[in-house]
Amino acid sequence: MQDVKEEVRARLNIEDVISEYVQLKRAGRNFKGLSPFTSEKTPSFVVSPDKHIWHDFSSNKGGDIFTFIMEVEGMDFRAALEHLARKAGIDLSLYDNKGDQEIARRKKRLLEAHNLATNYYQQSLISNQHALEYVFKKRGLSKQIVQDFKVGYAPTSGDALVQFLTKKGFSGHELSQAGLVNRFGGDLFRGRMTVPLMDGTGQVIGFTGRILTNDVNSPKYLNTPQTLLYDKGRHVFGLSQAKEAIRAHDYAVIVEGNLDVISSHQVGITQVVATAGTAMTEHHLRALVRLTNHIRLAFDGDKAGLAATERAIPIAQNVGVELTIITLPNEVKDPDELIQKDPKLWQQAIDTAEPAIDWVLKKYALREDLATAAGKRRFTTAALNVVRMLQDSVEQEYYISKISGLSESSVDALKEKLNSKEDQPTKLYKKVTSQSEIIQDPAYLQDNLLAAALIDGVTHKLFSQIDVEIFNTAERKAVAKYLAENGGKSITDTPPQLQNYDIYVKILLLKADARYADWNDDDRYQETARLLRQVINENKKNQKDILTEQLRDAETLGDDVKANDIRGQLNKLIKEIQSGQR
Repeated sequence: MQDVKEEVRARLNIEDVISEYVQLKRAGRNFKGLSPFTSEKTPSFVVSPDKHIWHDFSSNKGGDIFTFIMEVEGMDFRAALEHLARKAGIDLSLYDNKGDQEIARRKKRLLEAHNLATNYYQQSLISNQHALEYVFKKRGLSKQIVQDFKVGYAPTSGDALVQFLTKKGFSGHELSQAGLVNRFGGDLFRGRMTVPLMDGTGQVIGFTGRILTNDVNSPKYLNTPQTLLYDKGRHVFGLSQAKEAIRAHDYAVIVEGNLDVISSHQVGITQVVATAGTAMTEHHLRALVRLTNHIRLAFDGDKAGLAATERAIPIAQNVGVELTIITLPNEVKDPDELIQKDPKLWQQAIDTAEPAIDWVLKKYALREDLATAAGKRRFTTAALNVVRMLQDSVEQEYYISKISGLSESSVDALKEKLNSKEDQPTKLYKKVTSQSEIIQDPAYLQDNLLAAALIDGVTHKLFSQIDVEIFNTAERKAVAKYLAENGGKSITDTPPQLQNYDIYVKILLLKADARYADWNDDDRYQETARLLRQVINENKKNQKDILTEQLRDAETLGDDVKANDIRGQLNKLIKEIQSGQR
């Protein structure tokens, strides 16, 4: 895999690839442009052709050509590698082992079959008047949206597609693997409007078929079964068409139906995707979190929708997204119907999405009789089960107060009930959204410190006086340790001892070149010393938070000896922090 990575890297100029997404201008040895990840007005996105890396100062993101594609396209590494390999004209199967080569060959054949099937269905739509009337008149789809989503029509005859693909050289076994045929070997989709299911790059990996007539003996929707290409638990419908809008708006709307997505895109609301009729999974959210940390769900408001939202909350926390819920007017059943009524109402519903916990608590309150003891018990039990997932004490306090008001129960009683359960979920990840927040991010401070130090050998002696464990990742600890043990000379390229962290070191050097290269020696030394004090202080503040939590636990358990010991440690630490801030 390393060989093919280097081959791709050698064939593609990083500035050429990135310039397809960012307008770059020459700035000395580097290129600069506006960040594709934030709405900045002053260019702080830097590309270094020499080092073959990029860094975005506004979001503190950076990496090589592969990490850029992963970030901007919302892909995992394998997908990014395949995308860039195609661009470079490299056959990945030549670099895989025999097992991987066979899988790659089969995938390639299945993709070819789906591409031909898409074209066939599109031609069938053009030649069938009944299908045209359904798509353009009854569904109200525009020619542009039909082209964008490659909508087609599967003829009613039993094996029209099979005959077409057989003539193209595909075997019955291959068509079965592609999920295009039924158990009898005939066409899976018949007499249906077809909507291709595409991966993040726009390649067709399956289909949804919507029946044109009201046949009680046939399902309204029919989807491609699980195949080598298509996994309903991972596939996000509309992602390839929506990802640019999701990144621009910094939120994604998840709906239940594919046609809800198509209707939204037709009226210009393009940050909308669907889980394609299946329950939302962690894989769905992980595909989206590469583009945004803000997810808005438009599920039904009935029992099934409530249950789906309840399941979504812990999934969202595991992935690290902020989850809000869109409420549709009572008189409509789905976004598609609301859009037909008035697209502005759909955008208004999106804009007024409320936090998932608030939405769930409202639903719990409506389903119980809070005038009775039994109703209060059931409501508080369900509500606290949701609140218990939150680790942030301020957030918990807020919702406990809200539950107290709704149930007319005391806060103390609710806290006692809350603490009666042992299971504690993981913390929510807090997304950095502004420059002021970035500055307070320990990673941002540590990167600035190490960048300044790398190009100034005089500052390296400062690192011999500290514990490298104050740095919060292996790569940062490795650089700090190198400076402490091998310092004294300015660094212009990755030292042999840091080759395992080559990209990170190059990002630091790029940052140093952009930020500190023009500073004089004295100013750079003073800045390094200041940043080091700040990093040390931030580490001590984290230790203070941990000790404060331990003290709270010791006091709760009545362990006076342990509590006194922790108070002593806390007092000493607070004095050190205050001293470091002077």
